[in-house]
This record gives sequence, C-alpha cells and structure tokens, in this order.
Amino acid sequence: MHHFTRLALAGALAAGTAGAAVAQEIYAPNLSYRTGPFASTGIPLMDGQADYMALLNERDGGIGGVPINFDECETGYSTEKGVECYERTKADAVVTQPWSTGITLQVLPKTNQDQIPILAPGYGFSPMQDGRVFQWAFNPPASYWEGHSMIAQEIAGGDLSTLSGKTIAYLHLDHPFGKEPLPLWEDMAENNGFEVLPIPVGLSQMQDQSSQWLQIRRERPDFVVMQGWGAMNAAALQEAAKTRYPMDQFVGIWWAGQDADLALLGEEGAGYRSISWSMPQPDAPIMAELEEHVYSKGLSDAENTSGVFYQRGLVISMILAEGIRTAQEIHGVAEIDGPMLRDGLENLEITEERLAELGMTGMVPPFSTSCANHTGSAGGWMLRWDGEKFVQDSDLLSADQELIAPLVEARAMDYAEENAPWPMNEDCQPES
Repeated sequence: MHHFTRLALAGALAAGTAGAAVAQEIYAPNLSYRTGPFASTGIPLMDGQADYMALLNERDGGIGGVPINFDECETGYSTEKGVECYERTKADAVVTQPWSTGITLQVLPKTNQDQIPILAPGYGFSPMQDGRVFQWAFNPPASYWEGHSMIAQEIAGGDLSTLSGKTIAYLHLDHPFGKEPLPLWEDMAENNGFEVLPIPVGLSQMQDQSSQWLQIRRERPDFVVMQGWGAMNAAALQEAAKTRYPMDQFVGIWWAGQDADLALLGEEGAGYRSISWSMPQPDAPIMAELEEHVYSKGLSDAENTSGVFYQRGLVISMILAEGIRTAQEIHGVAEIDGPMLRDGLENLEITEERLAELGMTGMVPPFSTSCANHTGSAGGWMLRWDGEKFVQDSDLLSADQELIAPLVEARAMDYAEENAPWPMNEDCQPES
C-alpha cells in the first residue's frame, strides 16, 4: 500500500482544504468510566488520553490540520451503558474505544456492519490479534494472552518447565475481562505440569476479599497472578499484606499496577510486580510540551502526571493519533472516516525514530501492525514496587508466540463459526 511522505501529505492536505472556510473535525469519542467502582483506575487513564489530544489541538491545530473532538461518553464500566454510548456516538465516529472487555464483546459484531474500528489498547478479546477474522478490531500494543505469557515466563525464570509441580492461583474479576486469560493459563499448565487455581472475585466482593484470601492462605500457592481492575486491586493488595503473603510472589497484569493502590501500602507492598507495555518517563520531552500547551493554560485537571496510568493514557491517545495520521497519509485526505482509520490502524509503524520525534522515547516499545496482526505484539517490562514507586525490573520481555498464535487462530475461527456468516479478509496472508 502506497504511503505519502509527510511533505507530500502536507501538500495534499493543503490543496484539499484550501477552499474550506472552516476545517471540519474528526470525531473520536471515548467510552470513559470516571464514575463507579473502577473510577480510581479510569480517571488517570482518561486524563492522559484527553490531555494528549488537547496538546495536539492546542499546539498543532489537531492532526493534519483537523481538530480532534475527543468527546467522552460515561459508562461507569457498565456493559449496558457502554452499548448505549456506542449507539449514541457511532453515527459520526471514526473509532470506538469501549474500555471494557464486556463492552468490546458486545460491540464487536456491530462494527462489521457499522464499519467503525474498535481501538482497545492492551485489553479486549485477545483473538482480535487475528486481523483476517477481526477486520475492524485492534488491541495494540499487547494482548492479555501476551501479557500473561510474559508473566509466566518471568516467574518461571524463562523456562516454564520449572513451574512443574507448583500451584499458581489466578485471582481474577468474575467478569469477561477477568476470565479472558484463563484458556492460556490452562494450556500452559497442561503443557508444563503445574496447577492453576482459579479464584474469582465477584463485582460485589471487590472490596471484601476475605474469603478469597482465606483460600489462598489455606492453599499456599507458589504464586498469585492477578487479573484485577479498579477497587479490586487495592483490596487484594491490602489482603495480601494482612495475610503476609510474600509480595515478591504476587504479580499483576498491567491494569493491576497503579501507583495509587501501592502507595496505600508503602513499604508493605515492596516486591509486588506488574507486567506493563508502557513505562513512565516523567522527564520525556512530551511532558514539557504538555506543560506549555495544556497544563499552564488550565486545560487539565490531571493529578500525578508522572504516574503509570496517566502516562499510559498518553500512549493510548498517541496510538490513536498515529492511526489517524497514517490514514491521512494513505488516503491523501485530512478528514478521514472509519474505514480510512481502519487502514491507518492496520499500518502502524511505531518505530524508535518516531517515538523520538513524538518526545515519547521509552514510553512504549516499538511495534507495528499488519492485516494479519492487529495487536503488534510489542512486548513489555516487569515493573516492581520499591516501597515508594514503580521501577523497571526486567529487560523488554516478549510473549511466546509459538504458544499464542495457534490459540489465537483457533479461538478466532471458533468465534467466526459461532457468529456465521462472518466476513473475513481473504486477501490477507498470515504472517510467517
């Protein structure tokens, strides 16, 4: 597919907008959750996303000269409200950002007809990696299956056979988000001779997990791996400290690695780890740009802008912005639509050089997407709480694609068959 150079793009966009008195906008709604039991997680993420788009609008006039309308539709993390938000925003939207695996699963079949790409960075249905089946769904830069593969490799010292005979408690929200990685853990356990002990946490139990931690104390697993979100995480960490479970044997997915939750424990939380596809860089050049164009103008209410989740929000909006920019380059127009953005998200090239241009070096690993791989498989780092803050605790890790790829293909095809007739991208060749 031909890509315009940036100079060619500038010329094409200037020619295309020369006769327009007022530039139109690109409507990129975000199905946010600033309220409800997950608000503590949602607020810094939404702040980071909104502030990045505010920066582009203030400094650059948007993307390609077109302002971005980064409207929020509040879901409270409710699947029902999320579907309502999707229906309310889809008429003019170039993208939908569901912010819940449950919402993602509900809108996934709708996007084929509506031709609106789903952007779900680091969450959602892991088989969305298969772009041949899920033409309108994207979950870069890493999926839950990839995250848990990296966790397993790290706790096993790089060799999963060392887990033979051990027990791993899988503490998870009893919700589609929480159940998503179970098939991978079951496969890894069967292949390597260890036991997985699923321990669900109901939505009504998030802040009172005494029964779950009583079970953990009784079973004495070698590791606890947490697929947690919002209020569940802080409660789990407090219970772990109360029951004296070794923090260096407690590891969470990237949504279970928020500074604020660990700050409540301080030194008691030291040793806890979380896999992460983003890395806080408080001194990155992008932060100075935000200070000049957003914070100093009173355009942001964000707190702890150096925190893991706020900075991850910046990365998430960068991914969307680069998808929009790439779509403009591919199609030679500034005012893109959903199908054009789909092309942009399918041809992302987030290189070290591009990250440096954006002032975001080290904030996310380089990655690229393709028609076959809508995830990008960037890898991630293990972060460790040192008693005061999260610090890098590993080199860049990679998921075991030999294990994940067949699982992705099988589950993607199962989904297509269960939802037949399901449109496929027959022209896309699988990656070697």
